[in-house]
Amino acid sequence: MARTASLSGFPEWLPQERLVELHVLDTLRKTFELHGFSSIETRAVETVGQLLRKGEIDKEVYGLSRLQDDEGDPAKQNPADKADPNALALHFDLTVPFARYVVENAGYLAFPFRRYQIQKVWRGERPQEGRAREFTQADIDVVGDGELPFRYDVEIALVIAEALSALPIPDFRLRINNRKLAEGFYRGIGLSDTAGVLRSIDKLEKIGAGRVAELLKSELGATEEQAGLALKLAGIRTEDTSFVQQVRALGVSDELLEEGLNELEQVIEAVVQRAPGKVVADLSIARGLDYYTGTVVETVLVGHEQLGSICSGGRYDALASKGNRKFPGVGLSIGVTRLVSRILSQELATASRSVPTAVLVALTTDDSWSAAQDIAAQLRGRGIATEVAAKAEKFGKQIKFADRRGIPFVWFTDDDGKHQVKDIRTGEQVDADPAVWTPSEEDLYVRVTTA
Repeated sequence: MARTASLSGFPEWLPQERLVELHVLDTLRKTFELHGFSSIETRAVETVGQLLRKGEIDKEVYGLSRLQDDEGDPAKQNPADKADPNALALHFDLTVPFARYVVENAGYLAFPFRRYQIQKVWRGERPQEGRAREFTQADIDVVGDGELPFRYDVEIALVIAEALSALPIPDFRLRINNRKLAEGFYRGIGLSDTAGVLRSIDKLEKIGAGRVAELLKSELGATEEQAGLALKLAGIRTEDTSFVQQVRALGVSDELLEEGLNELEQVIEAVVQRAPGKVVADLSIARGLDYYTGTVVETVLVGHEQLGSICSGGRYDALASKGNRKFPGVGLSIGVTRLVSRILSQELATASRSVPTAVLVALTTDDSWSAAQDIAAQLRGRGIATEVAAKAEKFGKQIKFADRRGIPFVWFTDDDGKHQVKDIRTGEQVDADPAVWTPSEEDLYVRVTTA
């Protein structure tokens, strides 16, 4: 990120940095809405029981308590005590709260329900670039009632490829796998604890193949041959559908494996066709959370792989349920703060100016302030961001003030009511009518451009 935060892990952007972040958020929002996703927002607080309902997570959850609380209030409980399901905590992602939201509001939603959600989340991370304790995520999901056609797995990948392509970021790759493929393969070679194997394979990039093989043998009882086959599967990476032949060449047979191969082939084929060069079938991708059941995705910036995944997610068939009623879904989450921190630290994009203001209306006398407000109102009425000077200093000082603020134009009105506007970057000053004058399209709004 561009500067060190006074409280580690809780970034705060300067105004020109925030403009870059807003550009990213607006671009994502526009893309999601073009594809028919509706915006929702869920509460920041969930019960610990809700957050952990699908098993333990490898993230430290921030619990909540009050400095002064009434006896017996749930917030008085020790928030770190995971044994108390009623203790309150901040959400660590947006998927688990979204599952609760769907269950509680199912009677009011039209399924398949398409939603996007852009909010802050909190995790007890070790702060470093790309990992903050408070950060913004942008999620899209499609959830069905009872069933959800596999075609949505394909669509979600295409939407994300389009959204990321519109951002001022380096080239990226969607690394896609399918957990049915992996679980069926492990089952086919005789490893029954498929979830345990997935968790071990998920550590491959962090600890290496040798250490993963040791874990498979020591913790899951795998033989040397089984560990070797699991690692061979994880080593398959292709930019097309040729992974299918490579998997079958390993000689493993299983019905679930075939189902996963077919699903992954459909996703890769569609993305290769509609977003060429943006996808890799990577059979090492596992995703650590147990609720994923099919397609799984992680996304890296090419040349910036050490930053980690900037977008991840996948298919979940049983995360949300109400009695016998199931709400299967598929979704992906973009780490907005991780992306913005890299954009800023690498100077990959810059804002055309540091403030939204395009025009400063100068004052000739302090008595002219009301008239200056009338001029500003005319300009604002036509979508031109405008400020009025606070006091009638010498024009040179007012121009310097505009320059410090990053405002490109200064408006002058003489005693005869004649108007002129000055471009303080070039020094050009021309007659202007507040009822019709408009800056160029490039100066009308703040623009974020790639470096």
